[in-house]
Amino acid sequence: MTYDEYNTFCESLPATTHVVQWGGAHVWKVGGKVFAIGGWDEVSPAVTFKVSDIAFEMLREQPGCRPAPYLASRGLKWIQNYAAPGLPDEDLKDYIRQSHKIVAAGLTKKKQRELGLEDL
Repeated sequence: MTYDEYNTFCESLPATTHVVQWGGAHVWKVGGKVFAIGGWDEVSPAVTFKVSDIAFEMLREQPGCRPAPYLASRGLKWIQNYAAPGLPDEDLKDYIRQSHKIVAAGLTKKKQRELGLEDL
C-alpha cells in the first residue's frame, strides 16, 4: 500500500482528520484520538494501527509485522506493518478499519453522537 492509497483509505472512514506530525508521519484520528500512523520511510510505508488483544498476539509474530515501537513498549496493543511480506493490502485495510472502530468505541457517547458514530 502506498502512502496515497493509505491516506485515501483512511480519509474514507467516518469522521476522520489527518495531520502530519512526529517527523512527517501521516497521522489519522477519529474524535481527536489516533487510530493509524503512516511513516516515515517514503520508499516502503510503515503503517501502525491499534488492535485487539487477540490480533496483537497473532500479528506480533507475523513476518513484516511487529509490536509498534514506542507504543507497544508502554503496554499498548499497537502493531506496525513495516516490511515485506507483511499484510496484504486488503488485510491491512481491514485492520485499519478495526482500529478506527476500536478508537471510536472509546470515545464518550456524546462525542460519538456529535461525530455520527453511534452505529459503529
